[in-house]
Amino acid sequence: MFKTLVVTFILILIGIALLSVGIWLKRDGKFPNMHVGSNPLMKKRGIGCIQTQDAQAQIENKIAVAEKQGNINTKVN
Repeated sequence: MFKTLVVTFILILIGIALLSVGIWLKRDGKFPNMHVGSNPLMKKRGIGCIQTQDAQAQIENKIAVAEKQGNINTKVN
């Protein structure tokens, strides 16, 4: 059982090392930015990050007209 755990741990370490080779070899090695908001094609289509859209939707609109608080279902004659 211990031998299996050691072999598994070594295989996981080798896998992580192989996945990060591209980052190690680049001069300014960084993980690629997979964020929707930074994708130029998504920006062109007007698609943004849901977190950014949510933050913008929650900002209070200072020029909005306040609605009257009353009976909404009032019948108009």
